[in-house]
Amino acid sequence: MAFIENMGIFAITPGLLLMWLIGLGLIYLAITKKYEPLLLLPIGFGILLANLPLTGLMEAGDGLLWRFYHHGIEWRIIPPLIFLGLGALTDFGPLLAQPRLIFLGAGAQVGVYLTFFAACWLGFEVQDAAVIGIIGGADGPTTIFLAAQLAPHLLGACAVAAYSYMALVPVIQPPVMRLLTTANERKIRMKRGRKVGAREKLLFPVMAALVIMLMVPASAPLVSMFMLGNLFRESGVVERLTDAAQNSLMNIATIFLGISVGATMNAETFLRTDVIIIFFLGLFAFMISTASGILLAKLMNLFTSNKINPLVGAAGVSAVPMAARVVQKMGAQADKKNYLLMFAMGPNVAGVIGTVIAAGIFLTILK
Repeated sequence: MAFIENMGIFAITPGLLLMWLIGLGLIYLAITKKYEPLLLLPIGFGILLANLPLTGLMEAGDGLLWRFYHHGIEWRIIPPLIFLGLGALTDFGPLLAQPRLIFLGAGAQVGVYLTFFAACWLGFEVQDAAVIGIIGGADGPTTIFLAAQLAPHLLGACAVAAYSYMALVPVIQPPVMRLLTTANERKIRMKRGRKVGAREKLLFPVMAALVIMLMVPASAPLVSMFMLGNLFRESGVVERLTDAAQNSLMNIATIFLGISVGATMNAETFLRTDVIIIFFLGLFAFMISTASGILLAKLMNLFTSNKINPLVGAAGVSAVPMAARVVQKMGAQADKKNYLLMFAMGPNVAGVIGTVIAAGIFLTILK
C-alpha cells in the first residue's frame, strides 16, 4: 500500500503536464528542426525530470539535479568553462584586421540597455530587468551567469529565451536587415583589412584581459576564461589543452549547463504571466540589438570612404557564428560574389565581449 501511495502517477497536476509538453516541445525542436540541439535537447529533458513528482531530483541538499545546479550554476563554474571553450574556438584576426568593427559589436548592445529600461517601466525589479535585457546580446552562458546572481527565479525562462532566439537567428534577423538596408547597401563590397601577425594575435588576449578586467572587474570570471582559451589557441604550444577546451571540456560543460537550466523550470516558477512577457521582451531586445548594429554601420559610412556593408552590423549580437552566417547569406543574395563572412566575424566576436562587459556593469551596479 505504501508503495502505491508513493507512486508519482498520483501526484500529477495539470501544471506538470503542461511543463512536460514544453520539455517535449524543446526536444522536438532540437531533434527535428535542429534548433540549438546541443543545449535545447538537455534543457528539454531537464524540464521533464524537474517536473516528475516525488523524484526528489531538485530537492535542496540531496537531489542529483540540485547538485548540478548548485555546484555548476550557483557557484558560477559552468558558464566560465563554456567561455574557455569559446575562447579556444575564436579567431580574433578579423577584428584585429579592422579594429573599427569593434564599434559594431558595442553598438549592438543598445538592445540590452533599452530592454532593461523597458522592463523596469513594465514593473520588473531592476535586477530582473537586467537579466531580461541581457537576452538581447544572444549569449546564453552570459545570460545564465548573470541570472544566477541577480535573479535565480528567472534563470530558466531567460536561458530558454536566449537560446531560442539564438536558434531563430536565421528567422528573426533577415526581416530587420531587409527593412533597414537598401539593395545597393547590401551589395557593398568591403575592402580586406591588413594582415594580422601571429605575435599580435598572441598579445591580444593578454592585453584584452588586463584592460577589460581592470575596467569592469565583475566581468572577470567570463573574460578571464575566454581570453585564456584564446591564448591556448594562439600560443601553438598547448595543442592538447586547446583540443580539450574546444571539445571534451566544452561538451561536458554543455551537458551539465543544459540539464541544470532545464531543472530550474518547474511548473511553479515557469507558468506565470511575467514569463510570457519575458519572452516578448527578449525578442524585442534581440531585434533592437540587430537594428542598432545596422544603423551604426550606416552612420559610420557617413564619415568614411572605406564603406562598411551595413549587414555586417547585424553580426554585432553574440550568436557566434550563426549571426555572421546570416550576414553572409543575405549579402550573397544581393551579390553572389560578395563574401562578408570574415568581415562579419569581427563584430560577432566583439559582441561577445560587449555582452560580457554589459553583464559586468549590471553586476557592479545592482548586486
